[in-house]
Amino acid sequence: MKRSYTDEHAAAGVHAALPAIETWPNQYRTGYEIEIEMPEFTSVCPKTGLPDHGTLILRYIADKSCLELKSLKMYALAYRNLGIFQENAVNRILADVVHAAKPLAATVTGDFAARGGISTRVTATFSRKGPRRAR
Repeated sequence: MKRSYTDEHAAAGVHAALPAIETWPNQYRTGYEIEIEMPEFTSVCPKTGLPDHGTLILRYIADKSCLELKSLKMYALAYRNLGIFQENAVNRILADVVHAAKPLAATVTGDFAARGGISTRVTATFSRKGPRRAR
């Protein structure tokens, strides 16, 4: 049986150029958690071209930097026409957040709407090892 998904489908969008996520200096490095919800996240299935809709929830513990929300919004909007699997989108977003803000810990959950009777929830987590640095 020949598979219908190719390696190109699997890698679609993973290395796409996206807007930078900006940060600003964290003033309260006391281990608090920040939660950002994006209820209108949209991307495109790289195989079918059909839209994927879902809610993204980003939780992170800031270290020296916090995410600037307008740049995060522009970054998320860039996925609107990007062909990328849901699992890859969640993992790519986590990687880009970690690269931009260098948090102590971060989790991205994508709760995607049902399509064809199947809904998907993908969670990717990052945690920095080692002791927390004093201010």
